[in-house]
Amino acid sequence: MSDPKGPSTPKPSAAKPSAPDAAPVQPAGPAGPTIRIGEEFGTARKNLPPARIVLIAVAAVLVVVAIASFLKRAKPQASGTLDNVAAVEIPDQNSSMVALTFTVHNTSDKILYVHTLQGVLKQANGETASADAVSAVDFDRYYQAFPSLKVGSQPALPPETKIQPGESVSRTIIVAFLVPLDKFNQRQSVGVTIWPYDETVPVTMTK
Repeated sequence: MSDPKGPSTPKPSAAKPSAPDAAPVQPAGPAGPTIRIGEEFGTARKNLPPARIVLIAVAAVLVVVAIASFLKRAKPQASGTLDNVAAVEIPDQNSSMVALTFTVHNTSDKILYVHTLQGVLKQANGETASADAVSAVDFDRYYQAFPSLKVGSQPALPPETKIQPGESVSRTIIVAFLVPLDKFNQRQSVGVTIWPYDETVPVTMTK
């Protein structure tokens, strides 16, 4: 028996929506410069020299400074020799009067301007004694009282004397040490010290 409703009409299937067209691909623009902070400013490991090189450089600088200090250290303005020593006992004073004759040579390039002069004695026991030079105007009086002082003597070298660069002079100073003559004769050494003006190192001649 046929279906009174007749044959069924097939229902149209629902259409699937089509996918939207993909957006067009934009061409890549030119890439800008890339700044890497670490590479730009570096690191201690990359920028600093090796520790060994630093130590070598520091040592070289110290050597240069040491050499410069050695060359520039204060030196005596002159050199010289103690040529003659004449000594006498001062009666009843437990002291000795000594004439010290020397030659001094100005080795600098400026005038040696004598400030003060002294005699320096190193006794047998190692003790030292110093005495200022007597005034040059008293030389004749001392020579009359003690003629043996004049043996081997030269003219006096008074303070304020100027010795020119390269000049050599032979002079005498007279000093009185507060030691008896027998102890003076047992000395280790005796010498002359000249202190120039504006100098920190004296000129010393010892014998």
